[in-house]
Amino acid sequence: MTGLATLGAAALTLGLTTTGGNTTTDAAPAASTKVATTKTVDTHTSTTGPHATDDQKINSVAEKLGVKTDDAKKDAAQKKAAAAKKEKAEKAEKAEKAAAKAKAERGKKQAANRSTHRTYANNLDGWIRESLAIMKEKGIPGSYEGLHRNILRESSGNPKAINDWDINAQNGIPSKGLLQVIPPTFEAYHVEGTPKNIYDPVANITAAANYAADKYGSMDNVDSAY
Repeated sequence: MTGLATLGAAALTLGLTTTGGNTTTDAAPAASTKVATTKTVDTHTSTTGPHATDDQKINSVAEKLGVKTDDAKKDAAQKKAAAAKKEKAEKAEKAEKAAAKAKAERGKKQAANRSTHRTYANNLDGWIRESLAIMKEKGIPGSYEGLHRNILRESSGNPKAINDWDINAQNGIPSKGLLQVIPPTFEAYHVEGTPKNIYDPVANITAAANYAADKYGSMDNVDSAY
């Protein structure tokens, strides 16, 4: 026990240093100190960035240029109005050009149609030939011979012929025209592009040919009253 006490005293003596009669201990390491830093925010970011309002942007630009805010807003409004007016004028000009182009195209088509339009004689031969041209366009079968043969038998070539004695006449719906068509049949088989007049030669022929094609396959197959 005496030995342990002696060692402890010696250790304590070594840990102390005497300087000028004063006893001192080793100084503890200085504590680390964090230096606070302040981040400077660019105040212009909030007034000119992507999230800034129009007024903020105008105010910022006006401030840099030394212009009054009201004047800057007025100038911006005038520029915006001028841009809108210019855009409207460009659209109107574009629409006008498109309309002029469409009109020119229609004129060309009409001129082409006039140049290819045939003038048919105003007689039985002309009526049959014009009817055949329309029938071909509409896909209605029939030949010159078939139409001519049946016209001569039915009306002798008279477009104003009317039957006032057969069963149809007795029923109040007499047969009329070159191919002696009754009004209900004419209305049902009228061909678009021809007059809606049962006495019109071409309208009468094409309507009768359309009816014969539906009932008999073609006017060529008709050799008697139909």
